[in-house]
Amino acid sequence: MDPILVISKLQKKLKDNLQTVGDTMISGGIDNMEKYKYLLGQAHAIQLTLQEISNLLENKEQKDEQRDNTNVIEFGRDSEE
Repeated sequence: MDPILVISKLQKKLKDNLQTVGDTMISGGIDNMEKYKYLLGQAHAIQLTLQEISNLLENKEQKDEQRDNTNVIEFGRDSEE
């Protein structure tokens, strides 16, 4: 299975879970402070995980772009510029 596909599915699942937590908090499904703090912690952990995945993908994309640019040959440029 393609690693990018796995990461994409993981991101979707995490976003769905974050939406569920948010819906629960907004709809009044919390009856005590302990449950509120638990859900808030879950939301925070999911957001951090999504951000880390995004950061890792950004680094991979930048490396891919750098690798693509290393094979560029320029013709017609004067070496004295």
